[in-house]
Amino acid sequence: MQININDIKNGMTVIIDGNLCVIQEFQHVKPGKGPAFVRIKLKNLRTGSTTEDTFNTNIKIQRAHIEKVNVQYLYSTGDAYTFMNNETYEQFEVDVKTLGDNVKFIKEGLDITIDFYEGEIIGITLPEKVEYEVIETEPAVKGNTTNNANKDAKIETGYVVKVPLFITQGERIIISTSDGKYSSRA
Repeated sequence: MQININDIKNGMTVIIDGNLCVIQEFQHVKPGKGPAFVRIKLKNLRTGSTTEDTFNTNIKIQRAHIEKVNVQYLYSTGDAYTFMNNETYEQFEVDVKTLGDNVKFIKEGLDITIDFYEGEIIGITLPEKVEYEVIETEPAVKGNTTNNANKDAKIETGYVVKVPLFITQGERIIISTSDGKYSSRA
Protein backbone atom coordinates (compact mmCIF):
# COMPACT_ATOMS: atom_id res chain seq x y z
CA MET A 1 0.00 0.00 0.00
CA GLN A 2 1.45 3.35 -1.04
CA ILE A 3 1.09 6.28 1.34
CA ASN A 4 2.01 9.94 1.03
CA ILE A 5 5.19 10.85 2.94
CA ASN A 6 3.17 13.52 4.79
CA ASP A 7 0.96 10.79 6.35
CA ILE A 8 3.74 8.94 8.19
CA LYS A 9 3.76 8.39 11.96
CA ASN A 10 6.32 7.25 14.54
CA GLY A 11 6.35 3.44 14.83
CA MET A 12 5.02 2.93 11.30
CA THR A 13 6.69 0.15 9.29
CA VAL A 14 7.65 1.06 5.72
CA ILE A 15 9.74 -0.27 2.84
CA ILE A 16 12.38 2.20 1.62
CA ASP A 17 14.90 1.20 -1.06
CA GLY A 18 13.90 -2.44 -0.57
CA ASN A 19 14.66 -2.31 3.17
CA LEU A 20 12.06 -3.04 5.84
CA CYS A 21 12.27 -0.13 8.30
CA VAL A 22 10.39 1.32 11.24
CA ILE A 23 10.06 5.11 11.56
CA GLN A 24 11.59 6.19 14.87
CA GLU A 25 11.32 9.97 14.39
CA PHE A 26 10.31 12.33 11.62
CA GLN A 27 10.26 16.07 11.14
CA HIS A 28 8.56 18.19 8.49
CA VAL A 29 10.95 20.99 7.51
CA LYS A 30 9.84 24.08 5.61
CA PRO A 31 12.93 26.18 4.96
CA GLY A 32 12.68 29.87 4.10
CA LYS A 33 14.03 29.12 0.62
CA GLY A 34 13.30 26.05 -1.44
CA PRO A 35 10.74 23.28 -1.18
CA ALA A 36 9.62 21.60 2.04
CA PHE A 37 11.07 18.20 2.93
CA VAL A 38 10.73 15.46 5.53
CA ARG A 39 13.67 14.25 7.64
CA ILE A 40 13.16 10.68 8.89
CA LYS A 41 15.15 8.55 11.35
CA LEU A 42 14.72 4.91 10.29
CA LYS A 43 15.67 1.63 11.95
CA ASN A 44 16.28 -1.29 9.59
CA LEU A 45 14.36 -4.25 11.07
CA ARG A 46 16.62 -6.87 9.47
CA THR A 47 20.04 -5.41 10.33
CA GLY A 48 19.17 -3.23 13.35
CA SER A 49 21.07 -0.25 11.92
CA THR A 50 19.69 3.27 12.21
CA THR A 51 19.88 5.85 9.42
CA GLU A 52 18.59 9.35 8.81
CA ASP A 53 17.27 10.35 5.38
CA THR A 54 15.51 13.33 3.84
CA PHE A 55 12.68 13.05 1.32
CA ASN A 56 10.69 15.48 -0.83
CA THR A 57 7.14 15.98 0.41
CA ASN A 58 5.59 14.93 -2.91
CA ILE A 59 6.75 11.28 -2.90
CA LYS A 60 4.88 8.16 -1.89
CA ILE A 61 6.39 5.30 0.12
CA GLN A 62 5.27 1.72 0.59
CA ARG A 63 3.77 0.80 3.94
CA ALA A 64 4.60 -2.70 5.21
CA HIS A 65 1.92 -4.78 6.92
CA ILE A 66 3.34 -6.42 10.04
CA GLU A 67 1.36 -9.32 11.49
CA LYS A 68 1.58 -9.65 15.28
CA VAL A 69 0.98 -13.22 16.46
CA ASN A 70 0.52 -14.19 20.11
CA VAL A 71 2.39 -17.42 20.79
CA GLN A 72 3.36 -19.60 23.74
CA TYR A 73 6.80 -21.14 24.21
CA LEU A 74 6.60 -24.93 24.51
CA TYR A 75 10.10 -26.46 24.49
CA SER A 76 13.51 -26.41 22.82
CA THR A 77 15.55 -29.08 21.07
CA GLY A 78 19.13 -27.99 20.48
CA ASP A 79 19.06 -24.61 18.70
CA ALA A 80 15.34 -24.81 17.76
CA TYR A 81 12.69 -23.28 20.02
CA THR A 82 9.13 -24.54 19.50
CA PHE A 83 6.21 -22.11 19.84
CA MET A 84 2.46 -22.56 19.50
CA ASN A 85 0.12 -20.00 17.94
CA ASN A 86 -2.45 -19.20 20.67
CA GLU A 87 -5.31 -18.87 18.15
CA THR A 88 -4.72 -21.70 15.66
CA TYR A 89 -2.72 -24.04 17.96
CA GLU A 90 -0.27 -24.48 15.07
CA GLN A 91 3.29 -25.23 16.22
CA PHE A 92 6.45 -23.89 14.59
CA GLU A 93 10.15 -23.70 15.33
CA VAL A 94 12.30 -20.58 15.65
CA ASP A 95 16.10 -20.70 15.43
CA VAL A 96 18.05 -19.50 18.49
CA LYS A 97 19.85 -16.90 16.29
CA THR A 98 16.50 -15.29 15.45
CA LEU A 99 15.61 -15.02 19.14
CA GLY A 100 18.98 -13.44 20.01
CA ASP A 101 19.38 -12.17 23.58
CA ASN A 102 15.68 -12.80 24.29
CA VAL A 103 16.56 -16.50 24.80
CA LYS A 104 17.72 -15.86 28.38
CA PHE A 105 14.19 -14.77 29.35
CA ILE A 106 12.15 -17.44 27.53
CA LYS A 107 10.72 -20.13 29.80
CA GLU A 108 8.17 -22.89 29.31
CA GLY A 109 4.60 -21.59 29.05
CA LEU A 110 5.64 -17.93 28.50
CA ASP A 111 3.34 -15.95 26.19
CA ILE A 112 5.15 -13.63 23.77
CA THR A 113 4.34 -11.73 20.58
CA ILE A 114 6.19 -12.47 17.34
CA ASP A 115 6.12 -9.95 14.47
CA PHE A 116 5.93 -11.45 10.97
CA TYR A 117 6.42 -9.75 7.61
CA GLU A 118 5.40 -12.00 4.69
CA GLY A 119 6.15 -15.11 6.75
CA GLU A 120 9.56 -13.84 7.97
CA ILE A 121 10.10 -13.24 11.69
CA ILE A 122 11.31 -9.68 12.16
CA GLY A 123 10.80 -9.11 15.87
CA ILE A 124 9.91 -10.58 19.23
CA THR A 125 8.15 -8.81 22.09
CA LEU A 126 8.47 -10.27 25.58
CA PRO A 127 6.27 -9.28 28.53
CA GLU A 128 7.78 -6.29 30.38
CA LYS A 129 8.25 -8.28 33.59
CA VAL A 130 8.35 -12.05 34.07
CA GLU A 131 8.31 -14.25 37.19
CA TYR A 132 11.11 -16.83 37.55
CA GLU A 133 12.24 -19.33 40.16
CA VAL A 134 15.72 -18.94 41.65
CA ILE A 135 17.38 -22.35 41.18
CA GLU A 136 20.81 -21.51 42.54
CA THR A 137 22.21 -18.78 44.80
CA GLU A 138 24.66 -18.36 47.67
CA PRO A 139 23.20 -18.10 51.17
CA ALA A 140 23.34 -14.64 52.74
CA VAL A 141 26.47 -14.05 54.82
CA LYS A 142 25.64 -12.74 58.30
CA GLY A 143 27.11 -9.30 58.91
CA ASN A 144 27.37 -8.41 55.22
CA THR A 145 25.07 -5.40 55.39
CA THR A 146 26.77 -2.92 53.09
CA ASN A 147 24.41 -0.62 51.24
CA ASN A 148 22.90 -2.18 48.12
CA ALA A 149 24.63 -5.52 48.69
CA ASN A 150 23.81 -7.95 45.88
CA LYS A 151 24.68 -11.52 44.99
CA ASP A 152 24.37 -13.69 41.88
CA ALA A 153 21.30 -15.88 41.43
CA LYS A 154 20.67 -18.33 38.59
CA ILE A 155 17.07 -18.47 37.40
CA GLU A 156 15.28 -21.39 35.72
CA THR A 157 16.37 -20.32 32.21
CA GLY A 158 20.06 -20.42 33.21
CA TYR A 159 20.40 -16.62 33.20
CA VAL A 160 22.37 -15.15 36.13
CA VAL A 161 20.99 -11.96 37.69
CA LYS A 162 22.12 -9.78 40.61
CA VAL A 163 19.62 -9.99 43.50
CA PRO A 164 19.49 -8.61 47.07
CA LEU A 165 21.09 -10.73 49.81
CA PHE A 166 17.73 -11.80 51.31
CA ILE A 167 16.69 -13.78 48.18
CA THR A 168 17.03 -17.54 48.73
CA GLN A 169 17.10 -20.61 46.50
CA GLY A 170 13.60 -21.75 45.46
CA GLU A 171 12.14 -18.25 45.85
CA ARG A 172 10.20 -16.64 42.98
CA ILE A 173 11.39 -13.25 41.70
CA ILE A 174 10.32 -10.82 39.01
CA ILE A 175 12.84 -9.70 36.38
CA SER A 176 12.48 -6.83 33.91
CA THR A 177 13.05 -8.21 30.39
CA SER A 178 14.06 -4.80 29.02
CA ASP A 179 17.28 -4.56 31.06
CA GLY A 180 17.58 -8.04 32.62
CA LYS A 181 17.59 -6.72 36.18
CA TYR A 182 15.89 -7.92 39.36
CA SER A 183 12.63 -6.05 39.96
CA SER A 184 11.03 -7.56 43.09
CA ARG A 185 9.94 -10.69 44.89
CA ALA A 186 6.98 -12.44 43.31
